[in-house]
Amino acid sequence: MRSRVEAPEELVATVADRTEPALVLLTGTRGTGKSRWCERLAGVGRAAGLDVAGLVSPAVVESGVKTAIDLLDLGSGARRRLADRPPPGLPGTAGLGWRFHPETLAWGNEVLGRTGPCDLLVLDELGPLELRDESGFAASFPALAARRYRLAVVVVRPELLGEAHRRWPRIAEVLELHAREADEEGGG
Repeated sequence: MRSRVEAPEELVATVADRTEPALVLLTGTRGTGKSRWCERLAGVGRAAGLDVAGLVSPAVVESGVKTAIDLLDLGSGARRRLADRPPPGLPGTAGLGWRFHPETLAWGNEVLGRTGPCDLLVLDELGPLELRDESGFAASFPALAARRYRLAVVVVRPELLGEAHRRWPRIAEVLELHAREADEEGGG
């Protein structure tokens, strides 16, 4: 069921032919460029005339160091700060190494809650907060369950694939992004 990642163009080319909603998981270790790949997927989808919705979490990099994470609404283009590194000595949210902004999580859930029918739904990423604690972007679960999309691409880290398979038994495919492919795709 796992395959090496397709170029975003290849995946977008399959959307028009889909007669049933399909859920694809995109996975890869930290630093493989999953968020950049998702941004590129959304851009390619829009260029192909698809109605694109969802959320992407691009890194904020300063002097070559990832210092924060933003949240980008693919429908409107609005962008907000999602998480920062906590100051030394203070824990991150749920021990994740990041301090998530509750108001941005709430905004992301509002965006997901009002997502209507679309061709391409992108969710970057569903992690331990969502898959283990049912917090974070919890509104992603009803958005995916409604199946008002032709194709949904959901980013899930490799260590959470078991939880994802239990939650969504009808996963069409798992695409695995590797560092080499991320470099070729412009990721990192």
